[in-house]
Amino acid sequence: MSDRSRSLAWDPTTALEALAAADVALWTWTPSEDRLRLTGATRSLGLGPLAPECTGAAFAALAMPQDRALAEHLLKSRDEGEEITVRLRMRGAETCIWRGVWLEDGLRAAGVAALEVKFAGSDTDALTGLLDRRAFVQRAREALAQPGDYELVVADLDRLRRLNEALGHERADLVLAALGSRLAAAFPKGAIPARIGEDEFAVLAPDGVAKPADRLRAALEQPLRVAGFDIYPTVSIGAVKAEGGPDAAEAAELLRRAELAVEAAKTGGRGGAADYGRALESDSLSRLAMEADLRNAFAKGEIVPFYQPIVSLETGAVAGFEALARWRHPRKGIVPPDEFLTLAQEMGLMDDLGLHMMQTSAKQLAEWLHRHPTAGALFVSVNLSTGEIERDGLMQDVSRILKETGLPKGALKLEVTESDIMRDPDRAAVILKALRDAGASLALDDFGTGFSSLSYLARLPFDTLKIDRYFVRTMGSDDGSAKIVRSVVALGRDLSLEVVAEGVENAALARQLLSVGCHYGQGFGYAPALAAQEAEVYLNESLADGFAPIKSRG
Repeated sequence: MSDRSRSLAWDPTTALEALAAADVALWTWTPSEDRLRLTGATRSLGLGPLAPECTGAAFAALAMPQDRALAEHLLKSRDEGEEITVRLRMRGAETCIWRGVWLEDGLRAAGVAALEVKFAGSDTDALTGLLDRRAFVQRAREALAQPGDYELVVADLDRLRRLNEALGHERADLVLAALGSRLAAAFPKGAIPARIGEDEFAVLAPDGVAKPADRLRAALEQPLRVAGFDIYPTVSIGAVKAEGGPDAAEAAELLRRAELAVEAAKTGGRGGAADYGRALESDSLSRLAMEADLRNAFAKGEIVPFYQPIVSLETGAVAGFEALARWRHPRKGIVPPDEFLTLAQEMGLMDDLGLHMMQTSAKQLAEWLHRHPTAGALFVSVNLSTGEIERDGLMQDVSRILKETGLPKGALKLEVTESDIMRDPDRAAVILKALRDAGASLALDDFGTGFSSLSYLARLPFDTLKIDRYFVRTMGSDDGSAKIVRSVVALGRDLSLEVVAEGVENAALARQLLSVGCHYGQGFGYAPALAAQEAEVYLNESLADGFAPIKSRG
């Protein structure tokens, strides 16, 4: 080999460095050895915990719950020459495309994995057939070079995460594909529609397209039916006007402004709309500052539990408290949860928040039980955030917290939502049993609002059902709500589960709930969520009076 040829040879180290720089991983799977080997950009693809090799079960466990079946499909043995193409998302990472081929009579498979965007081989989004983000910016740049008035409109699909949780990725993709088709059909030639993000659509409309924002909403908010479910999409819309020609604004900058307007629209709730204005820029800077403050809030002890009483409807005694997170901001005062919980979720802080709430609330309850031995078997409920039951180390944390605080078994109650359970009921049953064995009690939150199956409920180790506040508040005026409440209470009795009614706003509602056999009430009729010191005062007063006070009217 000549010196020149030798200098151009690729040694293994150089090849691995090139793969890592390109955010690409190589993989080989040998079923007979139950071994998946990984090399390259494993960390950036969310595969760091598995590298350099792992079992098939470990690989499937790291996949997002709704994608676990796809991970198992990738590992299933095939005939030699069969190709593999799987769209898969691992926990804590972006969606990746896994491609490969079965080799050696199907004894081994090998291939590559990379971020979905790396595989984009055309200008179109594979799911909807619309332009992708990069192509949209390029086409918009070309269009804006021509003189005229334009409007760039961006629509963000509300609650896509909820759809993914409830339906799974594949069915949620059917929703997105249908919306893409409707968007393409809604605008005339000359407009440029696109799918610019997982849940974002955009269109650049030239002058002459009347009310493009209204047209976009009308196209995307038509109801549709997927997998037996009626879906009613809503979108938050942001818009920015632009003038084309030699001095036109850069297309990417216009898109940023429209997306900034979308964020402003979301502050008003689902289905909002906003136009871009300079004031939004200062709001965006405020958000950056809020993110920095939130990262420091845990270390500074600014995130604290507030405690809402849960009262026995039969005796009137305080039975426990639900711990709800509040942020004591040093300048803004108490920041409402709807302002920081979404931000914490976007920043990946929900697992940290959940652990903090469990630790702090359990310690507080232990102190109350020590100071008020006549209070009886108090409990404290802590909500597990979406996906938190999948968190590594959750069972160990629960065991450690109960041991450190000395709380009796069942005093720490973990509340789980229906959607979290129904993503993978069989796996959830295993996790819930482990939590129960660790000493926690378990509540199914907002029962009646999800896609649950009663057959699964009978198999899951819950001890409490919580009725959503909507049904409780409207049971006096809506026969349907009243029937749902009675049915849930009867179901709880048949399954030996305690039932907590949320949204109890007055004594009349409490009496009505007691008359149908409901065990506990919770709501503003008793008290809002209280700071720890105020909650202890409330507990003291109820112990002294023999019952918790409740409003006569609400």
